[in-house]
Amino acid sequence: MPCTEKRARLLLKHGRARVHKMLPFTIRVVDRFAESSEFQALRIKLDPGSKTTGIALVREAQGGAVVVLNLFELAHRGRQISEALTARRGHRRLRRGKLRYRAPRFLNRGNKGKGWLASSLQHRVDTTLAWVNRLEQLAPVSAISTELVRFDMQALENPEIEGAQYQQGTLVGYEVREYLLEKWGRTCAYCGAKGVPLQIEHIQPKSKGGSNRISNLTLACQCCNAKKAALPVEVFLAKQPERLKRIQAQAKRPLKDAAVVNATRWALVNALKATGLAVETASGGRTKFNRIELGLPKTHALDAACVGDVNAITGWQKPTLCIKAMGRGSYQRTRLDKFGCVRGYLTRSKNIQGFQTGDRVKAIVTQGKKTGCHIGRVAVRASGSFNIQTSNGLVQGISHRYCTVVQRGDGYGYQLVAKTDVTGTPPQQGTLRVPRSTSPA
Repeated sequence: MPCTEKRARLLLKHGRARVHKMLPFTIRVVDRFAESSEFQALRIKLDPGSKTTGIALVREAQGGAVVVLNLFELAHRGRQISEALTARRGHRRLRRGKLRYRAPRFLNRGNKGKGWLASSLQHRVDTTLAWVNRLEQLAPVSAISTELVRFDMQALENPEIEGAQYQQGTLVGYEVREYLLEKWGRTCAYCGAKGVPLQIEHIQPKSKGGSNRISNLTLACQCCNAKKAALPVEVFLAKQPERLKRIQAQAKRPLKDAAVVNATRWALVNALKATGLAVETASGGRTKFNRIELGLPKTHALDAACVGDVNAITGWQKPTLCIKAMGRGSYQRTRLDKFGCVRGYLTRSKNIQGFQTGDRVKAIVTQGKKTGCHIGRVAVRASGSFNIQTSNGLVQGISHRYCTVVQRGDGYGYQLVAKTDVTGTPPQQGTLRVPRSTSPA
């Protein structure tokens, strides 16, 4: 059962517990058994995203209140997987024509069954499920809440709605605004202002032939919107060519992130249901409403804590553990140039002097320019001179003789981010009021 830092220090000091895992920091009580203990039911809350997934471990109190115990942000590596597969495909085709004949491999795709996902998409489902299983092993988790879809008032009012009546309904303006907020990073496209009211603005004015297409819409603060007026963007930003180029490129950006979430959301929900835990699904509209009403800042982890039916949140000002999927190294033991030809070889063994890339080590250097204590993720070399990525930066050329393993690599990189110092955004007046349940969630 998660406890406070003070209680954990006392348990370790008196020998009643021992360290089980460094990150996430976990202790194991040694003088009691689970059969003779009472646990409080915990819930894992998820806010799935294309690049980062927010995870919150919470305890549900009476009246629908939520007590935040731990906050996590899981960074996926789906983009790296996609780029690696693309490069490998190009190298294979190049070698097929240069060296000897190789049978084409783009015709053996009959193994794709129903529900098949690309590797870069399946990775997001697998890593999220892996951390749900890991937290379930470390804490008494009894239920899961995950964000599934945005709220749709039309479907609630009329489940049989379809066609143009559905497409041009009450949510058409809301969906456009929410997409623009995500696309433009909630900042003014012309001055970069943040935390101010933003207005939807036409890049090419309608009076000059501009349309209402999503590629012609952006966000601007009131000052920039009034200053630009009906001027073409090329005229308005004639003295800022760099910003003009960035806006034009951003306007044509495809809907990759939205497509990723839509493609993986049901696969993730079905995988969570297979765990045997009670799974609750909620909408993104409910999550945003809870966050605004409770006055919390915008982060992935706190968005996860706001998923579902929440009346109050306490204990949310905690450090967030950022988890980055790093992989477990490369199966291929050769380095390739841009033509797909071998330019170097890696060691046949990934283990050097008892260490492997990804291990978390503690190096106490007693002499030389790097004298001191360095703790972080190690990158090994065959020479025995390692690099250590610490919270203060990269330290190069540390001999293996100074290193001690703190935690074996598990394919992830960890970074503890300090607690949020801001108080959040105050509740907005006149927002949509959703009836709340008076019974515990």
